[in-house]
Amino acid sequence: MISKFQPGDKKQYYKKVKQGDVAAFDSGEVHPVYSTFALARDVEWAGRLFVLEMKEGDEEGIGTSLSIEHRAPAFVGEEVSIESSVLSINKNEIICKYEVYVGDRLVARGAQGQKILKKAVLEEKFDQLK
Repeated sequence: MISKFQPGDKKQYYKKVKQGDVAAFDSGEVHPVYSTFALARDVEWAGRLFVLEMKEGDEEGIGTSLSIEHRAPAFVGEEVSIESSVLSINKNEIICKYEVYVGDRLVARGAQGQKILKKAVLEEKFDQLK
């Protein structure tokens, strides 16, 4: 693992909300706004931007935690800005906090964690559970 980040370091990710990101289940659309589960995917990606620069060729990141405080809607067509900041790095685990905005509107905030492990270790763990 490459140690190149410190608490306070930031990454920014921008995404335009699409129709496929709205709150919908097998029963149909619930609300025509950015769903919490699409938000979860995107904040995971924002944290992964750090992991991509930290992991070595024989390593991979895996999610360990995610919290979301969904505060306001984001509508289809709006661009969300996700700012992820390193809270801590403890051995091979990175914890980030994030905030999601549309302009000045706070859409969500929370924290997200990932560990960086050897790919072989991950494959072994997955095989043991099959």
